[in-house]
Amino acid sequence: MIPDHSLRHALSGPAHSQGVAGRHGGDGDPEMPLPSGEPSPPRQMLPAADPDLVQSLVDHAGMLVIGLDLEGRILWMSRGLEKISGRKTAEVAGLEWVETFVTEEHREEARKLCRGKLGSERSESHVKPLLVSNGPPRLVDWFHSDLRDDKGNITGILCIGRDITELRAAREALEASEKRNRAVLETAVNAIITMDERCVIETANSATERIFGYTRDELVGSNISILMPQPYRDKHDSYVHAYMRTGERKIIGIGREVVGQRKDGTIFPIDLSVGEALLPDGRRVFTGIIRDLTDRKRLEEKILQISEEEQHRIGQDIHDDLCQQLAAIGCLAKVAQRQLARGGSPEAENLDEIVRLVTQANVRAREMSRGLMPVVLDSAGLMEALKELAQGTERIFRVSCPFRCERPVSVPDNKMATQIFRIAQEAVANAIKHSHAARIEIALASGDDHVLLTIRDNGQGIPDNIPGKRTGMGLLTMTHRARMMGGALSVEPDEFGGTIVRCRVPVPSPSKARPKSSPRKP
Repeated sequence: MIPDHSLRHALSGPAHSQGVAGRHGGDGDPEMPLPSGEPSPPRQMLPAADPDLVQSLVDHAGMLVIGLDLEGRILWMSRGLEKISGRKTAEVAGLEWVETFVTEEHREEARKLCRGKLGSERSESHVKPLLVSNGPPRLVDWFHSDLRDDKGNITGILCIGRDITELRAAREALEASEKRNRAVLETAVNAIITMDERCVIETANSATERIFGYTRDELVGSNISILMPQPYRDKHDSYVHAYMRTGERKIIGIGREVVGQRKDGTIFPIDLSVGEALLPDGRRVFTGIIRDLTDRKRLEEKILQISEEEQHRIGQDIHDDLCQQLAAIGCLAKVAQRQLARGGSPEAENLDEIVRLVTQANVRAREMSRGLMPVVLDSAGLMEALKELAQGTERIFRVSCPFRCERPVSVPDNKMATQIFRIAQEAVANAIKHSHAARIEIALASGDDHVLLTIRDNGQGIPDNIPGKRTGMGLLTMTHRARMMGGALSVEPDEFGGTIVRCRVPVPSPSKARPKSSPRKP
């Protein structure tokens, strides 16, 4: 039990007023001594507290309270302290509280803060480990106050503590988690950015500075659109506002390949993943993880270039070697067949069949050669190659395959023309192999700044939608080729049945000079 006089002097009347108002001025500074001869002002008194009520409040609140004499010996303590320490008041009454409850390495400092400041300012608290009988020490934040009698004399010390063990552990765990997260963010090779609902950048890691060339101070507080080229820069905020209004996701949680813009104006390919989080205060933040694809695209382009060069070499070898040998064999066989025919030999008919087969093999070899090196080095080569692809498809697979090109389409870049042809070649092969189409239409058209290739078939539809069937690498390869040219590929079901493959590739008009992206400085 807390003694009645301790409650009365600690929590009411003279004890409280002397400890607070009696030793401080109205502004919180210590009162200066009054001039001699001037009467002391009347001491402000608080109404006396009900001891039973205070005792109940202390016990139910689980407060850690100790009443000490002037030597620091324990007179009483609250039930909360009894419970947490595992010791009763009767066990520790008369013992020095520091020796009883404070770990050895902290005792000297605890004595100084508790007894060494009698009659002085006691606004500071201190954290000390509390010894308990049934476990490791607990961390307690202690505050000390002087107890005074009716005449203002100090009669004891009141120690009030707050157990902060779990709070300190949670804080340390939070700090450790923050350090780990910071370490992950700072060592990540990908740029990681957070922005608010107004599209203003809140945080950016070191990789963001390295990839985009901006300093962190330049990024934080700026609109995220500074990392985008036109026309995306002007349109980005409207995309975010539309999502906030409708909730329709177009990139959040999906990820896609887009382009970014460095501080020096260089435009480069990136892989962007966007997520969102709702903070406890109700704010919504968006997180973007950005991977620079420049090196990967350069490598992929080199691999494709090597592949095209090897295919071209094989096609050239077939044309110059195999086709010539087949042609020679065909000529010799034709001469022998005529000689046998003039002699009336029955073998002439068989040899004529051999001549026909050799001639057919030569035609197929030439078609194969043309497929391996399809586009000639003039700007109209793509149209001619697609026309021959359509004719060869009709002749070999016995399907209808018209080629439509309403007006001439010029693609000056032979590498780009080759990639467009490869996409058409793969789309036609998919239509025959997977969709079993009886009609395939190849169309080529051009706009002011783009070329559009369309392959439409009347087959079974996209294989991924047919049970038990899946596309192989064909669709991935076509998509990759389109992206390598800065274009986009779409594969959709036709409303009349079958599949439509569209490849849209940007092609600068002759009147516009193509901007060159400056290579990134190491």
